[in-house]
Amino acid sequence: MKVLFINPPFMGQFGKFSREQRSPAVTKSGTFYYPMWLCYAAGLLEKNGFEVKIIDAPAKRMELNKMLLSAKEFAPALTIVDTSTPSIYNDAEVAAKIKELAKSFIMLVGTHPSAMPEETLKINASIDAVARREYEYTVLELAMMLNKGVPDKEDLKKIDGLSFRAGDGVIHNREREFLDDVDSLPFVSEVYKKHLDYRDYFYAHSRHPIVTLITGRGCPHHCVYCLYPQTFNGHKLRNRSIKNVVDEIEYCLNSFPDLREIMFEDDTLTVNKKRALEFAEEILRRGLKFQWSANSRADVDLETMLLLKKAGARLFCVGIESGDQKVLDAMKKRLTVPKIREFFKDAKKAGILIHGCFLVGNPGETKETLQKTLGLALELSPDTAQFFPIMIYPGTEAYRWASENKYLTSEDYREWLSAEGLHNCVISRPGLTNYELVEFCDRARQKFYTRPSYVAKKILQGLANPHELKRLSKGALTLSRHIFRRHSSGKKNGCNC
Repeated sequence: MKVLFINPPFMGQFGKFSREQRSPAVTKSGTFYYPMWLCYAAGLLEKNGFEVKIIDAPAKRMELNKMLLSAKEFAPALTIVDTSTPSIYNDAEVAAKIKELAKSFIMLVGTHPSAMPEETLKINASIDAVARREYEYTVLELAMMLNKGVPDKEDLKKIDGLSFRAGDGVIHNREREFLDDVDSLPFVSEVYKKHLDYRDYFYAHSRHPIVTLITGRGCPHHCVYCLYPQTFNGHKLRNRSIKNVVDEIEYCLNSFPDLREIMFEDDTLTVNKKRALEFAEEILRRGLKFQWSANSRADVDLETMLLLKKAGARLFCVGIESGDQKVLDAMKKRLTVPKIREFFKDAKKAGILIHGCFLVGNPGETKETLQKTLGLALELSPDTAQFFPIMIYPGTEAYRWASENKYLTSEDYREWLSAEGLHNCVISRPGLTNYELVEFCDRARQKFYTRPSYVAKKILQGLANPHELKRLSKGALTLSRHIFRRHSSGKKNGCNC
């Protein structure tokens, strides 16, 4: 039986719409994520004997008609369509067109249908079902059922994690337990190698070409804004074995000969010190020479960073968010400003670069706390930084806070993006409007990147390393196009992120 996995086209005229990132959008930096979750599910189905095709339309700037023709020619019995909040209406429409042409069973997946399953099914009557949360085994069980014939309502009720259409109503099956044995899944990089062109994917803070992996799922922290732990992966930490992870690293190094970096997209790779040290030690034991980056919190100690650096760590992507302690506490960050300062000093000693993320507009934010955040950013001076207004999504505590307090400027998910596909700030409240948040981010970005000391540091960094010079030059060119101008979309709340 044939199963089609689609990352559907959207905003193709403006750039690659990065659907799977934590705040889906077309990014001005050119950052574009792998469809990792689709690939995990596709790999599991291939492992179980199904014929699989993956179409990543944004990666190839594939127009809708071309994608539909490819889907029709493949003639799948089951089609899995990836989604996101700002693109959900487009995604449902694309799914309906596929059903019309291919007569396929249609299931939508991702964070949005996980948070809003019934609402998602009601967008278009052609959608047969949605999968909630992690969906590899939900898709596998559905495919096995379809392979035996057209399932009836009672059959579909047996699939955990599924919400499906039944006449004029919707049936929500019980939640699927999160997968504990993550080692049981095939290497996602094998799926990349077979079905995708890895040169299509890019992280602005990392070296290209890059491959994205994860060493575990779930995040034990409870930040109010963070999308995936609250809607998709949960807060229960489920790690792959160190052997399994490093086996996949070896596969990548042997299979992608011009690979420059591996990015570990765990919510927090460094959350467990003992495991982080074991990870580094296994890389060193095998004598693997490669550079990598990872998501981290600003609470890793110097001992851990020194060993990770020895094992190839080049850069950590770190959510600092705010320079005000009350705001950090309100967003449940469980970090202190002194700890953040200590972390930056230790990262400098270890020689690990930091990409700092500053998120403004959280509960408790004021014009005064915004200035504290800018001051901290300039003091810490990470290698690169991004400033952006809080983007909220259904299923998160931040969304409930904004909705209950009537801070949302629109409840139309299409308004989460500008006309160009860029982030829109949709939170506005007395004393701090969405427009003021965007204005602050524009000013902060400009002030951070145009400091003479920063420019001089980047020049020296590039001259010392030809490979870094290439990356820095590309980043500088992209940044210079946007740093001194606002959106041309006509929307005052367009975010220049």
